[in-house]
Amino acid sequence: MTAPDYHGSRLPADPRRDVLWQSLWQYRFIGMVRSSDCVLDLGAGYGSFINTVVARRRIAVDAWEGFPAHLAPGIEHRIGSVTELDFLEDASVDFAFASNLFEHLTREQFATVLAALRRKLTAEGTLTIVQPNYRYAFREYFDDFDHKSVYSHVSLTDFLVASGYEVFLVEPRFMPLSVKGRLPVRPWLIRAWLASPIKPIGKQMLVRARPRR
Repeated sequence: MTAPDYHGSRLPADPRRDVLWQSLWQYRFIGMVRSSDCVLDLGAGYGSFINTVVARRRIAVDAWEGFPAHLAPGIEHRIGSVTELDFLEDASVDFAFASNLFEHLTREQFATVLAALRRKLTAEGTLTIVQPNYRYAFREYFDDFDHKSVYSHVSLTDFLVASGYEVFLVEPRFMPLSVKGRLPVRPWLIRAWLASPIKPIGKQMLVRARPRR
């Protein structure tokens, strides 16, 4: 049986995605990552996040065989499941990142990733998650045929805590759901959005956590 072409149907290449992540890096994530850090991008897809990162070491993991072709020079990559992180040295990752990933995994797979990251993160290492918040995106959530699990900012926080993590930042309405929406994707607009205290159409959440030591 041939696997469904997820990237060809649901997630085709879109230059707006690069504009979004370049802007998010410039206006938000750059303050979370030091130039001396090792950054791990789980479920890297088209590489829109990891390609923008400035860090000592950048590593991307994805099960999609086509993703290495989209990575910038100098980025290490691994084709395979994000549940299999034994190729990484223990205590080597400073900043682990996952965008729109864990809703595509079962709860058991998510738990496996979290357990593996506890070993791979440094003493000060963190995990940053961006993904749809079911509380605000319930109408569109299962328009994506590959969504397997449901999380709100409350249930995701609870699951992280139950898995041995300390959650230190929760933004329930971090960003709109998709670059396919009605709003134009422009750097100035993204900057204004991030600075605004009111985000009525925010449907993606941001959650940051670290292993509880």
